[in-house]
Amino acid sequence: MGMSAGGGSGGGLTNDINVTPMIDVLLVLLVIFMIIVPMSRKAIDTQLPDPNPQPAQPNVVPDQIVLEVLPDDKYTINKEPVEKAELFNRLKAIYDPRPEKIIFVKGDTMTTYAAVIYGMDQARGAGVKVIGVAPK
Repeated sequence: MGMSAGGGSGGGLTNDINVTPMIDVLLVLLVIFMIIVPMSRKAIDTQLPDPNPQPAQPNVVPDQIVLEVLPDDKYTINKEPVEKAELFNRLKAIYDPRPEKIIFVKGDTMTTYAAVIYGMDQARGAGVKVIGVAPK
């Protein structure tokens, strides 16, 4: 509320809305949202394949390790059967001397999710840094 300073007619109170506190609140909210929005963005780091891959040489043996999870808790490493109890020891023996610790996991459609996660956990415990999931 404001008062008239002049000695004119009416000489009483005038009804004007004081918008200063409302503007202050809006500016504080604007600053808060400007700070919060960039922090709330979530991202996943991905590694995209090379768009121009080099052709593979025909006589080179692939250096990739593929862990295949089959039904009934059966595992194979590069088509070589491995018992579930020996999976960790076999992966540890493979990855200790290797500088690149990359494995590809391939799950059968009839196997359980828990069996695939068990294989991935064993690989991570054996020192594997990057776990790739093979496409269908």
